Formats: sequence, C-alpha cells, structure tokens
Amino acid sequence: MTSAGDGAVPGPAAAEAAATTVLTGVELAEYAAATGLALPDGVGRALAAGDVVDAAPDPYTPGRWTVRAGSRVGAVSIAVPGVREPFTVRVSPKVPIARLFFLLGYSLDPKGGWRDGDVDVAGHRDVVPALAHAVERQIDRALRHGLLQGYRAAEESSLVVRGRIREAEQIQRRFGAMLPVEVAYDEFTTDIAENRVLRTAVERLLRLPGVPRDVRRGLLHQRARLADVTPVVRGQPVPCWQPTRLNARYQNALRLAEVLLGGASVEHAPGGLRVDGFLFDMNQLFEDFVTVALREALTGSGRVARLQDSHHLDEASAIRMRPDFVLYGPDGTPCAVADAKYKAEKRSGYPDADLYQMLAYCTALGLPEGHLVYAKGNASHAAHRVRHAGILIHQHALDLDQGPAGLLADIAQVARRMGGG
Repeated sequence: MTSAGDGAVPGPAAAEAAATTVLTGVELAEYAAATGLALPDGVGRALAAGDVVDAAPDPYTPGRWTVRAGSRVGAVSIAVPGVREPFTVRVSPKVPIARLFFLLGYSLDPKGGWRDGDVDVAGHRDVVPALAHAVERQIDRALRHGLLQGYRAAEESSLVVRGRIREAEQIQRRFGAMLPVEVAYDEFTTDIAENRVLRTAVERLLRLPGVPRDVRRGLLHQRARLADVTPVVRGQPVPCWQPTRLNARYQNALRLAEVLLGGASVEHAPGGLRVDGFLFDMNQLFEDFVTVALREALTGSGRVARLQDSHHLDEASAIRMRPDFVLYGPDGTPCAVADAKYKAEKRSGYPDADLYQMLAYCTALGLPEGHLVYAKGNASHAAHRVRHAGILIHQHALDLDQGPAGLLADIAQVARRMGGG
C-alpha cells in the first residue's frame, strides 16, 4: 500500500520515479488537499467515473492523475481488466472511529443500545475493519440463542398436495396431467428476511478489502451458522423486515447490516470493471445525527418535528425546497427551521450561500429566525440579523472531537435557542 502523503507536489525527479511505479492502493484523508498519483489508465478512469473520490488526469503528465477525497469515507477495491492486482482506495474520516459509530448509532436507534462504547470497534482506526468487527459481533449476539424462524410463502411443483393448488398454473403448465401439482403453501423455516439480511451482510464483508484476519474468521463462523439461509443475489433488493417482539434480539445487527448493504459500492460496471467496497457519506451521517438528536431533544415540547419536509419558495409552488428540520406548533404552523452542514468554519468564515439558503427558508415559512448547525467553528454560536427583513440567522458549531455527552449538550443548547425550553 502506498500512501498519498501530505499532498505536496513532488519535484521532477520524484515525479519521474512515481510515473514508473505501479501503485496497488492509496490512503487518503477526508477532505484533504488533492494529491498527484501515477495510476494505470483503467484505474484512473474508474475513479473519475465513480463517486468514491474526485479524480482528473494531469493535462501535462501522461499516466498521472490528481486525486482528492470528499465526504465519503471507507474503502473500495477496483479490479480493472489488464491490471494484475486490484487497486484499493482507503479514505479515513477526520473524526475518531468511535465517534463516527456514535453518530451512526444515535441516528439509527436513539433509545437503544447504541451509545459510545456499546458498539465495540476493538480499537480499529480504519472504517472497514471497525465496521466488519462491529457487524460480526452484533450478528454473533443475535444468533447466540439460535436462528430465528418464521413462515415464508413458497410456490413449487410437487408430487403431493401441500397447502393449496394453484389452479391457473396447473392448467397452463400441465395440460390436464394430475402430477406434478402446482402448489402454494406457508413454510416454517430459517430462510426468512431477517436471516437473509444477515447472511448477505456476511458475504459482503468477506469481499471487502482490509478486513482483519481474526474478524474474517469470525465472519466465516457466522456464515456457517447461516448456511441454510439464501443470500440476496446481486442486483436484487434487500428483503424488508419489521421490528417485532420476536426479532428484538436481531434488531441491532439488522440495522447495522442494512447500513453496510446500503453503503456498498457497485460491484460491476461496463467493460468488466469490478468495484467492491463500503463507504460512509459523512454529509448524510452528520445530517441524520443532528436532525434526529434535535427531534429527541425537543420531545415533550408539545410540538412536532419533521425531517426533510417538502415546502415551496414561490406562491406558484414551482420552486421546491426541503429543509433538513422543521418544527411545527400544535396548530400545524412552522415555528422553527434548521439545516445541518457538514462543514468546518474557515478563517474567512462560513460560506455566504448557507445564509442565503436559510434566509429563503425563513422567508417562505414565515419565520423570524433560522438555525444553521455546522460540524466545527471558531465559536459555538454566532448570529446575523438580515437588513430590512428583521430575520435572525443563527450559526451553531458542534465540536465532533468531543465525547457523546458534550455533543448532546450542544444539541440541547441548539434546541433551547429554537424555543425548546
């Protein structure tokens, strides 16, 4: 594995040496400065065409590409026809791994066992090893008392009558023959949606780059437990399941497995390209955490919070807008609005475009104040009053380097400024 380093531009001699070296992978940091790499053309084109990182060919040096990571963190392995070894891209997050899983867990299940330390990442510092370990441990807990069983609708051709006869299919397929019989029945089996989700997650993890050997052994053990369960075929949707009293011990594992399957990259592309991996979108993760945590902080205030609720900017309802968080009063009218921005304040301040966006939200919703919540800032709170409009726009900064208690205290402060107590 060759590291991207600090992104400094190499001298002519270093560039010439790099151009003759075939990389098998690169390690990047989330939102770090762009770096120049010598890549096989197939790998470079695959990165430029995908959404893993931003990649562009160097206009002056053939075979050299400029690569920069964005908000997606994790790892992918790219197999290109004609290239002997897969090329692995690893993108590390700015926040500690334990904090990342706290943000994820709180948004998945605020009232459950997803606080920092409850989702064990075993000290792993990279996303994929930590995720693989967490999923394997959760599946092990879920299966500790055996596989869940349930009824599954089945249809088949049988030599005996079981369940009910599918008369239309019998006539169309058998032309009056008595046997075999087309039947439909409910089968009591372990091959149900919950187990299929877990089996599919195990299979996906076993294909990811960077899974530690001891975690891989655990995953192979879980696959053996789920041997009679059918994994989801590539391209098919993940089976739906509903939380019930019967599958309560499965629910943490299922939620984490769905995160894995939802964040998996494409596996095939035109031209024989194969991409396997997993990526968290930190923008989405931060937005989910802020909005769900705000909703929980405002519980009991007598008002209702809605996430990504649709509104219109103009009277003709032609321009749609979707604020991240809108709080409604008992009469159903909006009383507060907030938007989450996974950005850190720069020396010059936050982008002005965010203020314009919030001004539009406040104007359309008829609100005197609006709230922007950022990932980090030079101060915990700032406010700007708009000239000739009287609208006050708050800018809140959360420090993601602090522990869960501090983060939730900051969220509670935002909720108080929104009028939540």
